[in-house]
Amino acid sequence: MIPPTRRSARVRPYALTGGRTRFGQVLLVETLISALYQPPGTAAPTFPELERICELCQGQMRSIAEVSALLRLPLGVVRVWVSDLVDAGRIRVHGSSVSTRSGGGSSISAPARPNRLVLERILGGLRDLA
Repeated sequence: MIPPTRRSARVRPYALTGGRTRFGQVLLVETLISALYQPPGTAAPTFPELERICELCQGQMRSIAEVSALLRLPLGVVRVWVSDLVDAGRIRVHGSSVSTRSGGGSSISAPARPNRLVLERILGGLRDLA
């Protein structure tokens, strides 16, 4: 008798994003995001992971790195998903004045020089997770 094969619980990152590796927004590791309020029942149903990103960012700003670490997902996957949520109007990106690469309706930050306070906050959050 042939033993049943075990499937790996690990899913390749490109499978999570439907094969997409590029995103329409400029999202750096230190980019801060927050969830926009959605009245109950108004948001279209989405993947549970997208809902989790919105929950993590509800009422507070988090960096892309923080969200990636908290969800224990690769940074590239989180960047693609956050970009989707920005396009859907569910996430706000905080920052200055660089617009999206896709020419969409949002304005996304890509500061020339990261703010030291922001970087220290990110580093502290990552240390807390370790």
